Amino acid sequence: MRKKIEMKVALEVYPPQEWSEEDRVLTEMAKNIMQQAYAPYSDFLVGAALLLENGEKFAANNQENVSFPVGVCAERAVLSYATGNHPESRPVKIIIVAKKRASDRYATVTPCGLCRQTINEYELKFDNAIQVMMLRPDGNLLVAKNIEQLLPFRFNDLNA
Repeated sequence: MRKKIEMKVALEVYPPQEWSEEDRVLTEMAKNIMQQAYAPYSDFLVGAALLLENGEKFAANNQENVSFPVGVCAERAVLSYATGNHPESRPVKIIIVAKKRASDRYATVTPCGLCRQTINEYELKFDNAIQVMMLRPDGNLLVAKNIEQLLPFRFNDLNA
């Protein structure tokens, strides 16, 4: 017999006056590193800042390559670096900012599919939700409490 599976997805919008000090610091880190992105083909700059549970903060940007699949997204770059150098400390929060090089306005960008699956992998590895925050053009943060809100039917362990 067939059955219907439904999942509720909910994101929140945080205006700047509701940001924590951590949110402000991470957003500034992401904005600053975004300016250094290597994006000669798309001119689309992305920065991501990550908070680990030990309080350490890291930032990275997108790195394009003329062979497009070889490029690395900001989210995967910062997660790989931080967890590679601090394998015992789980990721808690990631903030993403993006814009076209010639624009003064930020673009609302959610993680791509590869990045969503990568965030999922770290949630599984550390058995802990990672809050995903994305800066919108209106200056508010779009917030997902975990990757399930952005990737509801995600690819998990095949043996589970």
